[in-house]
Order: sequence, then C-alpha cells, then structure tokens
Amino acid sequence: MTTREHASDPDSPRRTVSGEEGGRAVERFTVHHDGVTIPVSRGGRGRPLVLCPGLNSTQADLHGLVGLLRQDHEVVTFDLRGHGLAPAADRYSFDAFLSDLAAVLADPRSVGPASPPVLVGYSLGADLAVHHASAHPGSIAGLVLIDGANPLPEPFIGATDLAVFRAMADDLARSQERGRTGGGAHRVLLTAQDIHVLNLEIDVVRSGILDLYRRIDRPVSMIMSRSIAGDGGEGRAPRHNRLWRDGIERLVGERPDVTASWLDADHRLVFTHAPEIARIIRRATGRMGRGAS
Repeated sequence: MTTREHASDPDSPRRTVSGEEGGRAVERFTVHHDGVTIPVSRGGRGRPLVLCPGLNSTQADLHGLVGLLRQDHEVVTFDLRGHGLAPAADRYSFDAFLSDLAAVLADPRSVGPASPPVLVGYSLGADLAVHHASAHPGSIAGLVLIDGANPLPEPFIGATDLAVFRAMADDLARSQERGRTGGGAHRVLLTAQDIHVLNLEIDVVRSGILDLYRRIDRPVSMIMSRSIAGDGGEGRAPRHNRLWRDGIERLVGERPDVTASWLDADHRLVFTHAPEIARIIRRATGRMGRGAS
C-alpha cells in the first residue's frame, strides 16, 4: 500500500497522504525528528484529541478505540519509535519517547492553534502525557489517562519481581519477533532487553510523577483497571493490584479534582473495553468543555 510505504520511509518528503476509514477522510503524514520518522494519522470530526499509545502498542492496535472516538472527536494518533510503521531507533528511553510526543504536538498538521487538544495516553503514553502537560502549561485542554501515570507509593517491580518481569519481556519479544515480517502496522522492534530496561525506568519515573500533577492546571481524568496484574489470588497479582489502587487514592488525596473511573479489566482494557472507555472519554471531554466556557 502506497500510504504505508510513505509513512515508514525516513527519507520521504513531508507531504500529506489522504485516505478513508469508516467513510471519513483520514490524513496521513510523517513527522521527522531525532533521526526517526513518526507516522501520524488525523481524522474524525469535533473536538481535537491526541491519543498517545503505550509501550508495545501501536496506533493500529488502538484502531477500535480510535474509530469510536472519531465519531465525535478529531483524533490524532501516531506510532512511537520502534513501533508500528515507525522505524527502529538508536535509543529507546522515556525521554526519547517523550520527544516523539512533543514532535507530533509541535507539528501544525497535527493540531491547529485555534483549539488546544485533549491529550489521551495509554500506559506509558499516559506518563508521557503528564510530563508533556507539566512542561507546557496551557498547551492542552485536559488529560485523560488510561492505566498509566500512577503515582505509586512504592516500586511496582520489587526485587522479587525482577525475574518475573524479565521473563515476561522475553516472552513478549519472542512473540513480537514472529510478527515483524512484512513491516506490519502492529509490529514492535524493541528487544527483550529494551522492554525490560524501559519497564524499570517507568517505575522510577512514576516515583516522582505526583509532583508533576501539582503543576498541571487542567482537568485530569483517570481510567484504570481493577486487576492490572490479573485477578488471581496468589503470586504477585494481589500486591500489584493493591499498589495500583493505592497510587490513585494517593493522587486523588493530593488532587481531589481528579476523577477516576475503574473498569473490571486487566491492562488490556483499551482492547477489551473500548466502548466503555470511549464513553468515559466523551463524558470527560464534555466536562472539560464546560469548564473552558
């Protein structure tokens, strides 16, 4: 497909490619920065909304949620470096991914100057959204954070969890390796070591994220899974699920204006509960609109 080839070619010109999804026009273009090419899609109608995917997820993975949101929002989606149609990069770190989000938001083809967008982030994307919003006051209308950016009261990955998380990264990398042929929109190019190091870095980032929330003067809505580690009663699940709840209680205690919605789901909630999430986002953006007026 011509559009896909254009989006994944770092030397291609910065022209806009148009297509359609669900009968609605979708613009596709690329943003070049830091030696990588970020493929961006923009479509829908209504209030501007930018959706940032998480670690090991792509804009193609989020297609179901994006399609629902585009019914009443103009939604911008993109792939982080090493994900989907974005090429591999020399470095994968929290700051590198944060620069990808900043580059997309800075491009005038993504968001016009007339109306600041609502910034929605999933998992790592939620953490990136909080960091960007705290560093760029007034640049967004509000935040909707899906199962990420949790100010945990203690590390999520303890010393006894290291081997488990390393094994999970190995399994995920092997699964992704099988899906890398053909340059598909769902591929992830990170290695098991990349994934493991990033998980440890995200844990450190979240240890200081509560201070960033204090700097954000826009509405914040959280959509969280009740069973991020699964619903088992043994092993690491009970501790991690408790930590996940405790972190949000800590945030709401610090900022009572933050709204939190809980879904009976695990961390795959954006894929398994897209209609519920879309409804919550619509309610949240509606409240943001009333507050802005």
